[in-house]
Amino acid sequence: MNSTARGTVEMTAAMMISGTIGWFVVVSGQPVMDVVFWRCAIGAPVLLAVCAALGLLRGTLTPRLLLFAALGGVAIVLNWLLLFAAYSRASIAIATAVYNTQPFILVALGALFFAERLTLNKLLWLGLAFIGMLLIVQAKPSAGYLGSEHLLGILLALGAAFFYALAAVVAKKLKGTPPHLIALIQVCVGTLMLAPFANFNALPADASTWAVLLTLGVVHTGLMYILLYGAIQKLPTHLTGALSFIYPVVAILVDYLVFDHRLQAIQLAGIAAILFAAAGMTLGWTWWKPAAGAPVGRV
Repeated sequence: MNSTARGTVEMTAAMMISGTIGWFVVVSGQPVMDVVFWRCAIGAPVLLAVCAALGLLRGTLTPRLLLFAALGGVAIVLNWLLLFAAYSRASIAIATAVYNTQPFILVALGALFFAERLTLNKLLWLGLAFIGMLLIVQAKPSAGYLGSEHLLGILLALGAAFFYALAAVVAKKLKGTPPHLIALIQVCVGTLMLAPFANFNALPADASTWAVLLTLGVVHTGLMYILLYGAIQKLPTHLTGALSFIYPVVAILVDYLVFDHRLQAIQLAGIAAILFAAAGMTLGWTWWKPAAGAPVGRV
């Protein structure tokens, strides 16, 4: 198996694992704060072992790296807290779709803080995603997701997307740093950050809940990061971007097959608009063909 084929398998597996995380968060029955704490606390030793095996702990931990990785860790943990809280309010499918507005928030942050050009092409993709958001918000929530909780879930997912984009901006300061090491620092920050709020006085009493939490830490954190970053190192950017959309598709299928959450036609249209717009932004699609002789990528 060549490098690209192996990277494709790793990326596909990582995205399929990511797509099931909402399932495990919901069935754990634990407060969101505790779920994120145990995800970090259990995932940290897994990533520590990987970093040690790869020799990433020797001569790489500078104060600058620790500072920016810690800032990114705070953003990632807030992202998890908000996204996991959105699942029980807006549904896994809708929360995941709204969460995929990350590319547009990242573009906006780039324009604000890095003077990156905001082109007409990007604005059109942003407009399509906004239409998708309006369709989702305007739809009447199903019986399991009522009233203000539905809207709150959408807002929580948007907040999660914002903090993910913020973490991506911070990651630009860590270019060249092994991603496994960044992930290790992030989950260590999450463990320290949430330990004061974890409910140690009422730990899960049944083995099934601990099995779910262990899966979130070992599989959805440790293994998923190993597969994801291994794939990113092997694949071209456009293929990484394309395969990343396996994640929302799997999450939407899980929501339907496991929790029997049936989306309305207007919600499906909104989700499709957001995911199509996110794909267009991520993969660099254009709304029109450049004129003959015109420089490519200027729209």
